[in-house]
Amino acid sequence: MLDVVDRVLESVNSHDLEACIRCYSRTAAMVGPEMQAEGHDQIASYHAHVWEAIPDIHMVVRERITEGDRVMVEGILNGTHTRPFLIAGGEFVEPSNRRVSIRVCWVFTTEDGVIASHRLYFDQLELYTQLGVPLPRTAS
Repeated sequence: MLDVVDRVLESVNSHDLEACIRCYSRTAAMVGPEMQAEGHDQIASYHAHVWEAIPDIHMVVRERITEGDRVMVEGILNGTHTRPFLIAGGEFVEPSNRRVSIRVCWVFTTEDGVIASHRLYFDQLELYTQLGVPLPRTAS
């Protein structure tokens, strides 16, 4: 189980889409604050979008916890935002050329040696602030 998670992390850092998708079951689901992807095509589309928008993105793993068929990985994603990036609500953020460093937690459920589900957690405010996204103003 840890082997498939190590492989997906390696493929994410090397931006190897084929190797990445081989780590997921055909019916895998991936859920995060800004999206939900189901199956190889949608999961591939998500990874490809992130790698295009932040082409030097790299995850540094800080901690792993394994229990049964679940693996939790806590880490930091670092990279430079150089192309349009889709955020929650369907809005594209134009390239800011800013460096981002986002704390993340990824939770994987494995089944038969592949990833059946991948849940992503991160602080959207932290990301949006680093991208330079203007925050909504509150009424006074």
